[in-house]
Amino acid sequence: MSDAVRIVEVGPRDGLQNEPREVPTAVKVELIERLADAGLPAVEATAFVSPKWVPQMADHTEVLERMRRKPGVDYPVLAPNLKGFEAARAAGATEVAIFGAASEAFSQKNINCSIAESLERFRPVVSEATKYGIKVRGYISCVLGCPYEGAIAPKRVADVAAALYDMGCYEVSLGDTIGTGTPARTKAMIGACAARVPVEKLAGHYHDTYGQALANIYASLEVGVRTFDASVAGLGGCPYAAGASGNVATEDVVYMLNGLGVRTGIDLDRLVDIGQWISGVLEREYGSKAGKALAAKKKK
Repeated sequence: MSDAVRIVEVGPRDGLQNEPREVPTAVKVELIERLADAGLPAVEATAFVSPKWVPQMADHTEVLERMRRKPGVDYPVLAPNLKGFEAARAAGATEVAIFGAASEAFSQKNINCSIAESLERFRPVVSEATKYGIKVRGYISCVLGCPYEGAIAPKRVADVAAALYDMGCYEVSLGDTIGTGTPARTKAMIGACAARVPVEKLAGHYHDTYGQALANIYASLEVGVRTFDASVAGLGGCPYAAGASGNVATEDVVYMLNGLGVRTGIDLDRLVDIGQWISGVLEREYGSKAGKALAAKKKK
C-alpha cells in the first residue's frame, strides 16, 4: 500500500443537502473553512442545482463568494448541467462535479433521463469547463446496488466510468449510494473499472448503511484506489433507508488510515472538534464512532 491517501470531504454539500431545517450560510462557510484548516485537501462546498429540488443549497453563490479559500485546497461544487456550470463559474468555482448513475431506473428517477442522455448532457459542461481551465470530477451513483434494480453488474459501472473519463473528467468517484456493497463485490467492481480507467483516477464513495464502508475502503486500498470521499460526523443519511446512516464519517476513515500508517495530512483531533461542533449546531447525534471515543477519552 502506498503511504498517502487523499480524502475528499463531502459534508458541506452531500452531508447537509438533506438536512430538514435550513442551515445558515454562515454555518456552512465556517464548516468549509474549519475543514480546510484541519488539513482536508478537498472540501466539496455546495451544489449549483435548482433550489426547487435542493432548497438547502439555494445559497450556493453566497457560500462560494463568502468563504475564505486556503491555498492548495480544492473546493469542488456540483454542477450537473450547463446552467449550473455557468452560475458556478460566475461565482468563482475552480472545480465542478457532474453526477451520473450505473442504474437506468435510478437515473430516470433521480435526474429524469436515461444514462446515455445524462452523459450527453454532461458533454457541454466538460467542454465549457475545459475552455476555462476548470477541473471536472465525475460521480457515479449505485455502483454496487440500486434501490429499484438491486445488484448492479460491474461492467455497467465500468461503461459509465469510461465514458466520464474519456469525456475529460480527471477523476471518477464510485458511489455505493445505498451502502449494500461488501468487500468482494467492491473489488470486482473496481477491477472492471480499472480495466477501462487508470486505477489512480478512481475514487471510492462508500455509504455506511450496512456498516460496510470501512471494509470497502480497505478492500479498495488493496487494489490500488487512493482517493476516498467521506463526510465529517457522518453527515448525510441514506434517503432510501429510513433512519439509516449514509456517508462514512471522515473521522472513522482517518482513524483507520492512521492505524495503517497511511498519511492523509489531516489533524484528527481538530476533525473531532469540528464533528462535535457541527452535530451540536444541527441538533443531531454525533455520527462518528472514532470521534465519540476520542472525545470521551479527552474528557477523562
